[in-house]
Amino acid sequence: MLNLYNYLIRKNVHAYRQGDIFIAYDVNSGSIHILDETAYQTVKLMEELQEKGQAVTGANLLSLARASSFNTMEDTEGLGTDPLRQELEEILSEFAELQQEGTLFAGEAPENPPSYPAKPVVKSICLHVAHDCNLRCEYCFAGTGAFGGARTLMEFETGTKAIDFVLEASGHRSHCEVDFFGGEPLLNFPVVKELVHYGREAAAKAGKSINFTLTTNAVLLDDEVQTFLEAEDISVVLSLDGRPEVHDRMRPYADGRGSYEEVVPAIRKFVAHRSESSPYAVGKYYYVRGTYTHFNLDFDRDVLHMAELGIGQISLEPVVAGPQDAYAFRDGDLEEVRAAYDRLGEEILARRRQGRDFNFFHFNVGLDQGPCLPKRLAGCGAGHEYVAISPEGDLYPCHQFVGQQQYKMGSLNGDDGVKLDTGLVQAFRSAHIYAKPACRECWTRFACSGGCHAANTAFTGDLTQVYTLGCELQQKRLEVALYLKVKELQG
Repeated sequence: MLNLYNYLIRKNVHAYRQGDIFIAYDVNSGSIHILDETAYQTVKLMEELQEKGQAVTGANLLSLARASSFNTMEDTEGLGTDPLRQELEEILSEFAELQQEGTLFAGEAPENPPSYPAKPVVKSICLHVAHDCNLRCEYCFAGTGAFGGARTLMEFETGTKAIDFVLEASGHRSHCEVDFFGGEPLLNFPVVKELVHYGREAAAKAGKSINFTLTTNAVLLDDEVQTFLEAEDISVVLSLDGRPEVHDRMRPYADGRGSYEEVVPAIRKFVAHRSESSPYAVGKYYYVRGTYTHFNLDFDRDVLHMAELGIGQISLEPVVAGPQDAYAFRDGDLEEVRAAYDRLGEEILARRRQGRDFNFFHFNVGLDQGPCLPKRLAGCGAGHEYVAISPEGDLYPCHQFVGQQQYKMGSLNGDDGVKLDTGLVQAFRSAHIYAKPACRECWTRFACSGGCHAANTAFTGDLTQVYTLGCELQQKRLEVALYLKVKELQG
């Protein structure tokens, strides 16, 4: 018998239609089920009963079904048969069997917040080697590269202190991550090269390894740089917004000229040499990352434009901006954005059938190899497992907090070593999904882990309050991602 005592369906089972199929996603087990229309309608009736404060019983379901458009069968109860009652009983019986298996209406895990060692284990740093940029992107969260301060480059000695810090602060972990960031890090390419060589030697002495990543706008991605990145197995994130007119509108040079015509050849040359890359950004990888805004709500066309350029690993992120910004999303934009994700999903399916597949980062969902529960509760680890370091050697929870003095966590230049602000460490450790009221009953809670800390604080001023538009976009992306996974498994 199906047991729904103290069980909220809307929180734990997401039933929806995508494309030509009905899907039920079990939040707690991660299982996906394909439903027929009657089973789908039954789940929706069960949700409606709970919303009305009524028990989910066969009798209540039957009564609600008779009063809705659910009942399309001939009701012959007076003749001794009742096909509607019989079908509902069969569906509930099947649901009960799936619940017994633990794959649908599965029980919730106890709400135990993640636990951490007293001393933070920092395994990843974002090294801001350049607080300057050769572009003037309109939506740049870094104030066109300066992060609200002076335009400056990191010195080699500061970078070595940062690498020494992560090797020591990573404790028992044998693998560390260092991301060269800016601004535009290739403005400081000589120091980047020196730091990679220093990091390799320092890690080897410590019995560890460092995976390096570099994020670039590709303006300076010449043959020398590309050869170095390949020789050193450095993962690369490249910036491109899509179609020429879209890219140039938001990513011009300081004199207003568009950058598309100069960066695209460099990007195409680079990705042609690095055609293989993990869709889950594991190990050595590349992907081309862009931003879409109110000005290109049909951003699926930008994704397809990049695919036509031969780019196989693509991420296009929604802009995070306030109402004062012309490029910010407005009331009414959300439906157009959802439609763009729908179109993109169908296009990916069509291209798979044609052997022209590409990977869209936000449609990746690894149901059988996803992160462990503590990671899904806590998210990215900003502020305690991951920190960003400014050119001056100041530490912040992540790259999007750099320059915000209230979030400065420490410095590489302290007389008694690097000490992270314990209050900020605890604040970020405590910003898990169980601390966020909006997350507790959201069906995507284990997929987004409460959303981006920086976006949440930018819009709400509070680590435990969520950026609601970000939530809605995450929900739509996951719906399409699960749909694509179903289609993949169907073959």
